[in-house]
Amino acid sequence: MSMQTKRLKVLEQPCCAPGAPPLRPEIAEGLARRFKALSDPTRVAIVNRLAGADEVCVCDFTLRLQLSQPTVSHHLRVLREAGLIEVSRKRGTWVFYRLVPEAVEQLAFALGGAPTPEGVLATAERTVAW
Repeated sequence: MSMQTKRLKVLEQPCCAPGAPPLRPEIAEGLARRFKALSDPTRVAIVNRLAGADEVCVCDFTLRLQLSQPTVSHHLRVLREAGLIEVSRKRGTWVFYRLVPEAVEQLAFALGGAPTPEGVLATAERTVAW
């Protein structure tokens, strides 16, 4: 399986920090999609689990979250469509997911929690710089 690299647009300015200027509509829509994906506690738990690991099998989420496989798949689809996670690999019927660190960093920057939209995101398993 060939891995595709996703290119994320770099935010030019934070959206929600004191004194932030108005956002262009397309930037606001993209941020809203990502924040909306995180509006569910189960999806926040999934992102949290992925932040602490290089990759996680879907089967781990069903056990850890005590949810059915279709319910977990729904939450993973929402996060994937928002660009927050991606499939890292498939092994037989098992699918493994990983966090898209650049997307999470952009959300932190949008809220004013990061000095620039470029930087480093460190998890328990890896450090990603861009």
